[in-house]
Amino acid sequence: WNAGSNNTTYYLLDNWIKATYTQSYTNALDPWKKLKIASEKNGTPEVFALAQILKISAWHKTLESFGPMPYSHAADATMNIPFDSEKEVYTAMFEELTAAIEELTEKAENGVNVMGAYDAVYAGDATKWVKYGNSLMLRLAMRVRFADAELAKKFATQAVNHSIGVMTAKDDAAQMSQGAGMTFRNNIEWLAGNYNEARMGSSIFSYLMGYEDPRLNVYFLPMDGNASYGVEAFDGKTYQAVPAGHANAQNDIYKSCSKPNIQSGTPTYWLRASEVYFLRAEAALVWEGFGSADSWYKQGIDMSFQENGVTEPVDDYMNSNLSPRAYVFSHYQYGQTLSAPCETTVKFEGTTEQKLEKIMIQKWIALFPNGQEAWTEWRRTGYPKLNVIKTLKGAVQGATLEGGIRRMIYPTSFSQTNEGKAIYEAALKLFNNGAGGEDKSSTRLWWDCKR
Repeated sequence: WNAGSNNTTYYLLDNWIKATYTQSYTNALDPWKKLKIASEKNGTPEVFALAQILKISAWHKTLESFGPMPYSHAADATMNIPFDSEKEVYTAMFEELTAAIEELTEKAENGVNVMGAYDAVYAGDATKWVKYGNSLMLRLAMRVRFADAELAKKFATQAVNHSIGVMTAKDDAAQMSQGAGMTFRNNIEWLAGNYNEARMGSSIFSYLMGYEDPRLNVYFLPMDGNASYGVEAFDGKTYQAVPAGHANAQNDIYKSCSKPNIQSGTPTYWLRASEVYFLRAEAALVWEGFGSADSWYKQGIDMSFQENGVTEPVDDYMNSNLSPRAYVFSHYQYGQTLSAPCETTVKFEGTTEQKLEKIMIQKWIALFPNGQEAWTEWRRTGYPKLNVIKTLKGAVQGATLEGGIRRMIYPTSFSQTNEGKAIYEAALKLFNNGAGGEDKSSTRLWWDCKR
C-alpha cells in the first residue's frame, strides 16, 4: 500500500492506474478486432453488434477514468493509435450503439438466439441485449447532459422510446456469475476475505445508518471480532466503517469493521434496472416528455429493494424524514468523528436541485458496489456529498480534499518513447474542448462541468 501513499489517499500509483487502463481498454482491444474481422468474413453482423456493445461497456470506463483516448482508429494496424477527444468518442459510441441495437432488434423481433452457447450474460437472448444496449445509451446520454444537453436529450429520447426499450425488471440486469459453461468468482469477496482490503466506508455508513435503510444488512455484515468500536444499528446488530482515505491500511482494528456481504457466487453487475429508473427520473426532472420524475424516483427505490430482496414498504422509507447521521469511531489511536455529510431526507420534495440530490443519493446507494459508476456520477453531479478523506497524499498530482480525484493520470508508459510522447502530448491538447490541459488528477473531464 506504499506506506499510505496510494489511490485511497489520492496519490495515484502508476502500476495501479496502468492496470485500470489495461483491464478496461487494452484487454478488450484484440478480441474486439478479431470479432470485427470474423463477422465481416462470415457475414454475421449480429456478432459484431454484440462486440460493439461489449467494447463500449468496457471503453466508456476508460474514457471516464482518463479522458481523451484512442477510439476511431482503434482497428488500425499500428501500435501507436492517435487519441480522440471525449466528445468525439461519446458521439461515436452513440452512433455505434444505435447501429448495434438496430441489428439486434431485428434478431429479437424474429426470435433469433445470438451466440447463446458463448454468451455468459444473456445466453443469446437478443431482446435482453437490446434492453441493455438502450440502457447503456441512456446512461451515457445522461452523462453528457451538462456538457451538451442537445446531444444528451437526443439519445436519451431514442433509448427510452425504442420499440423494445430499456431495462424495467430485476432479471433484465447485465451481470456475470454463471453462464456459457463458466463460473465467475466475485473479486470483492476475494479482496474482503483473503486480502482484508475491503470494508464498509464512512460515507455509506452515514447514509445507510441515518436513513435506517433496509439494504444495510444486505450490503454489509455486522462487525467481526471486537465490537466495542462498533455502533448499534436499527436492526439491533453492530456495524462499523473505516474512515475514508486513512494511511493505516494494514492495522487489525480496521480489519474487524463490517465486511461487504458478498459471497464468491454473488454476481458482478454491469447495469441494473434500478439505475435505469433513476436515469429516467433525472431526465424527467429536466426535460418534458420523459414522464414523472416523482414516479421514476419511487420506482428506482422500489426496484433496488427488489434487486436486494428487501420486502419492507417503499412508502415508509420515503416518508420517514430521517437524514444521514454522523460517523463515530471510538478508538484512542485510529478513531475519528465526522459530521453527517448532509441533512437531506429521502422524501421527494424541494427545488429541482434538491430533487436532483435525492435522486443521486438513492442512485448511489442502489449502485453498490459499482464504485466506478458511483465515482463518475459523483464527479458529474456533485452528489451525494461525501466525507472528506483523512489524509491527503496526492496534492503533488493536483488532488484536493474538496475536489477529490477528477480523473486518473495517464500511465507513465504513454510518454516513454518518441512516438508515444508525441501522441501523449497531442492528447493533452484535447482537454477543455481543445484548449488543452495538464495531466493531473484535478483536470476536469468534458462532462464534469457542473459547478
